[in-house]
Amino acid sequence: MAEEKRIRVAAIDDDETILEIYETGLAAEGCEVRTFQDPKKAREFFSSAKPEDIPDVILMDIMMPGVDGISLMGDIRGREAAAHVPIIAVSGLNDAATLNDALLFGAMDYLVKPFEMEALMAKVKKAAELARKRAPKT
Repeated sequence: MAEEKRIRVAAIDDDETILEIYETGLAAEGCEVRTFQDPKKAREFFSSAKPEDIPDVILMDIMMPGVDGISLMGDIRGREAAAHVPIIAVSGLNDAATLNDALLFGAMDYLVKPFEMEALMAKVKKAAELARKRAPKT
């Protein structure tokens, strides 16, 4: 039986505690996690990443200093190598306008902080499955 490929997740959030939760919780579930506390660094990564470095799923905070998650989603969607990657918007805001903006600008799903690890993992697995169907054939 072939070994299941690990889900590669890029997490972008200005809150170090949230990034630690992603790193420990998702890694415990078998995911490979790359975190970015600075959204500008995430933008640089996606601007120059090789196709093999592109994650299966992106977790994106909405409210960050300097570059907000909605703008960053647009930047990532504009990159051919990452345009197919599902984005899960994660925010402390639970209002219809924020949710609508996130979905309108490229998020496939939305999760409100604080969240349960089981709920996050279910969304990540669903997104990774979608990513593998959408991925450009190499």
